[in-house]
Amino acid sequence: MTTSDRKAPTLSIIITAYQDAAAIPELAQEITIAMQAAGVTWEAIWIDDGSTDETLARLQALPPPHRYRSFEHNHGQSAGYRAGAEAARGTWLATLDGDGQNDPADLPRLLAEAQRLGVDLAIGFRSRRQDDWLRRVSARIANRFRNWATGVTVTDAGCASRVMRTERFLQLPFFHGNFYFFPVLTVMVGGTFCELPTNHRPRRHGRTNYGIRNRLIPGIMDLIGVCWLLRRHRRWVVRQESGRGSP
Repeated sequence: MTTSDRKAPTLSIIITAYQDAAAIPELAQEITIAMQAAGVTWEAIWIDDGSTDETLARLQALPPPHRYRSFEHNHGQSAGYRAGAEAARGTWLATLDGDGQNDPADLPRLLAEAQRLGVDLAIGFRSRRQDDWLRRVSARIANRFRNWATGVTVTDAGCASRVMRTERFLQLPFFHGNFYFFPVLTVMVGGTFCELPTNHRPRRHGRTNYGIRNRLIPGIMDLIGVCWLLRRHRRWVVRQESGRGSP
């Protein structure tokens, strides 16, 4: 099968990009090569998250099945993933960051494992994370605290290499920063997930938009909110019901 097939693709890859113009051409080529090698029908939906550099121009130059949506202002990754999911045609979604640190070659493996196990979400964990020691240590502490508070064990909640059923993704509560809680929220709505080690590469262009300063307080507030959701959320099973009468 080719990417020019008119039927809906199996996988819709959502890539959020903010000030990532320099990384886009190479990452787009890597996505194309990885998907063609795996024989997966796919599309790539790039989200320009209000960039002020040449990000939009680079996206406009990409050939199909790459396409894009461009935000007027910066809204963050959660909004980007949601906007991509609402435009997606695939049965499955994949996510990547636009900086090129995530390896697109991991996505077919995540998809295959999710399908094999019958789970709703396959998320990677960066076994050899290519970040400075402070980011690695702070992420490890945050993951442990998050796991303790929610009761759901996730090795690397911040890893952007993920594959998820589109239908299940659209059931997740949407809020700014919810991507750190995708596994927890998946379990909350009745889904399942698995984890696989994934490749993490050194940053080749630009600099990160996330750090301790802009994540510590929002992260704590988000965690409090998610714990509230976990305790207040209800899932029910209908034991029996009568047939629907004619109008």
